[in-house]
Amino acid sequence: MHKFLSRALVPLLGAGLLSGAAVADEPEVYGWVEKTLIDPGWGVEVKAKLDSGALTSSMQAEHIEEFKRDGEDWVRFDVELEDEASGEVVSREFERPIFRRLILSGAGGEDRRPAVLMTICIGDTRYQEQFSLRDRDDMLYPVLLGRRTIQSLGLLDVTETFTHEPRCDDDSPLKTHDDKDYDDDIGA
Repeated sequence: MHKFLSRALVPLLGAGLLSGAAVADEPEVYGWVEKTLIDPGWGVEVKAKLDSGALTSSMQAEHIEEFKRDGEDWVRFDVELEDEASGEVVSREFERPIFRRLILSGAGGEDRRPAVLMTICIGDTRYQEQFSLRDRDDMLYPVLLGRRTIQSLGLLDVTETFTHEPRCDDDSPLKTHDDKDYDDDIGA
């Protein structure tokens, strides 16, 4: 089943008119912009753009510094952004093991970035996802959620925004990166 359907098609899927069989559990529908919490324990609310054209998610990061810890590659970075809930500019330093290294090619040339696992909250669920680190100060959205993350959420309705308020706590369900089954066209 396609993950990126318009809201108008969701009732047809549920009625079995498109799939040939009734869908038991109707998937959640998310807008192209949603509020999310970065590292839910930090509690900073930001706008995240759900981008079906991107494979890997990306997060605002500055002062990105790679280093070794116990023989492993790690990265230290600062996240400075405006908290949507309070309007206050906040900053925090993070250290994470490098999950993988991305090489991105585009019209502007080649860009190399470290990717780390970070946890975000959307709705009442926490998601541990891959995020490439990039200075997104010149972007409207400090967090971009790519297809690897969107497939964990549900359906994307590009005509909607802010359909889910982030409301996670330590007891909220956590979908870990290791538990994820990737769609065939996404790869691991």
